[in-house]
Amino acid sequence: MTDTSPILIWFRRDLRLSDHPALSAACDTGRPVIPVFIHDDQVASLGAAPKWRLGLGLGALGDSLEGKDSRLILRKGDALEVLQQLIAQTGAGAVYWSRLYDPDSIARDTAVKEALKEDGIDARSFGGHLMFEPWTVETKTGGFYKVYTPFWNMVKGRDVDAPLPTPRDIQAPQNWPQSDALDSWDMGAAMNRGADVVRPFVRLGEQAAQSRLGAFIAHIVAGYNTTRDLPGVDGTSNLSENLALGEISPHQCWHAGKRALEEGKQGAEVFLKELVWREFAYHLMHHTPRILTGNWKPDWDAFPWRTDAHCSEVMAWKQGRTGLPFIDAAMRELYVTGRMHNRGRMIVASYLTKHLMTDWRIGLAWFEECLIDWDPASNAMGWQWSAGSGPDATPYFRVFNPETQLDKFDKQRDYTSRWIAERKANPHEEALAFFDAAPRSWGLSAADDYPSPIVTPAQGRERALQAYEKRGF
Repeated sequence: MTDTSPILIWFRRDLRLSDHPALSAACDTGRPVIPVFIHDDQVASLGAAPKWRLGLGLGALGDSLEGKDSRLILRKGDALEVLQQLIAQTGAGAVYWSRLYDPDSIARDTAVKEALKEDGIDARSFGGHLMFEPWTVETKTGGFYKVYTPFWNMVKGRDVDAPLPTPRDIQAPQNWPQSDALDSWDMGAAMNRGADVVRPFVRLGEQAAQSRLGAFIAHIVAGYNTTRDLPGVDGTSNLSENLALGEISPHQCWHAGKRALEEGKQGAEVFLKELVWREFAYHLMHHTPRILTGNWKPDWDAFPWRTDAHCSEVMAWKQGRTGLPFIDAAMRELYVTGRMHNRGRMIVASYLTKHLMTDWRIGLAWFEECLIDWDPASNAMGWQWSAGSGPDATPYFRVFNPETQLDKFDKQRDYTSRWIAERKANPHEEALAFFDAAPRSWGLSAADDYPSPIVTPAQGRERALQAYEKRGF
């Protein structure tokens, strides 16, 4: 007999309908499909900006599903308990989902799959969040890669699955289960007044992500190898926001980049390398999950980093008040837009961990609170790479000088002028927006004097190098 029981599609960080293997597989069966999102402990623990952005993404996904005569069922609680309740209420015989790769998700999903199978439920996980499953990329000796370049050389010639189309039909069940109201979750509560400031910079949903990719390929990717380092120009894809929540798939980005490269747009190769850099972060997280919470290189465990997240120097860094324009502009961009240019991320991370000798986990946590494109693997690898405790062969040589970096990548000061208001007769509106977004408890005003450097580049570099030498690095 043909199984006509519904299939639950458990959405997580895959908020799209196109190139969604789990959804396509469910739709291909012809059975009713019930899309579900569960607000569990992992969602509850998200930082302010990622949680708020996830809430917006769920709203957009719900709208997309309604356009296909479907709907998104929202429930709060333990994932397994919620799924079992929905199975009992709907008669569902299967649960499909897209794999995630952080340790907490793996533990949760493994327990869910085992329990559902014991109950006689068809529980299946699918790819889609990555192009290359981490366990499929091995060195010649069967190990995992610890350096990016050999990883790139191994995967660059691999076939990447062609993106799947949006399912033509999503069969609705006879009766829909009850759903929470998204507004009742109040996912933007911790953003306070910052939500209204950041909202204009969000490019929300699958359609916006596709438009963003198309514009990038058409107008920017050819010169991406140069423009990606210039924070004062629109020279990147800006797709990290959408990739983080799966509003677009890496497969879709990869094939668009490959076509651009075949058309002679040479900057596209660098774009492809950046997509693989994301894959490398997940590769490391899968094989060495300690990268999320501890030093990837264990010999850094005894390094004397400062661990006070509330000291005056760290607070000046968080507030964009270090007295170094590149640092401050980047930190203010983060607070106003929820994102930060990649060059800025490297500079501010280097400054915090090297010039200010502060534990990288303090910066990691601040980004986790503030980034709308927060991604567990990329955030952790980026911070450890910058700090020197991660996959970087020459950590202490890479102490970025914020002043020379500014002269090199923002010669006309377009970037710093956009984000710093002090001492300006007519400051940019986005520079002023920072003071609207910043907590009132900080007591900041555009009328304040711009501060002198709390630590000069020369002082910070010397302090870092001395510390490295004492530790034998």
